[in-house]
Amino acid sequence: MHVRKSPVRKPAASEPIGKPLPPGQHAAKRWPVLHQGEAPEFDPATWDFRVFGLVAQELRLDWCAFQTLPRIEQAGDLHCVTRWSVLDTRWSGVLARTVLDLAGPLPDARFAVMHGEAGYTANVPLAALRDESAILATGANGEPLEMKHGFPVRSVLPALYAWKSVKWLRAIEVTADDRPGFWESFGYSNQADPWKEQRFAEDDAREK
Repeated sequence: MHVRKSPVRKPAASEPIGKPLPPGQHAAKRWPVLHQGEAPEFDPATWDFRVFGLVAQELRLDWCAFQTLPRIEQAGDLHCVTRWSVLDTRWSGVLARTVLDLAGPLPDARFAVMHGEAGYTANVPLAALRDESAILATGANGEPLEMKHGFPVRSVLPALYAWKSVKWLRAIEVTADDRPGFWESFGYSNQADPWKEQRFAEDDAREK
């Protein structure tokens, strides 16, 4: 995992003071940069985004087509399993459920595997991507995402630990069965609820 320094993040004027944090977390004064592998190169002429698996119609969008999807902007937190939290980032992009609806998950579909660059994956219940907080972000705080933060597209799932918010997202695979992603295969939690401190697999069965 590579860690790099990032510029100081200025809190939004509307950011609440003393906002509750999940257990064991602290509010970061900077937006740390952690990811598996190196940041990829981006070529808009060859980049594409797919939704495949248990869907009525597999979806493939090039960069131009992705930018024509309905856009939204909303606040969302990132809670890293390493115990820092970045609060109330203003994300801009596309609701994850928008692209799911275009593909049409089949009745047996219950889970999803998000595929990033270089083979990185993270698994979630399909319901987590249908949640109104789940966004496929292309921008943050009024600016395009920086490459180190996941440009051109990263999933943002504020209700889960941030390793589920996949940088450099290239595809969503819709499945009937749960299948461990990259960190889950090393013993990290499938559920990854920061409010229950579900950091590792043994935490999933423990009620908080």
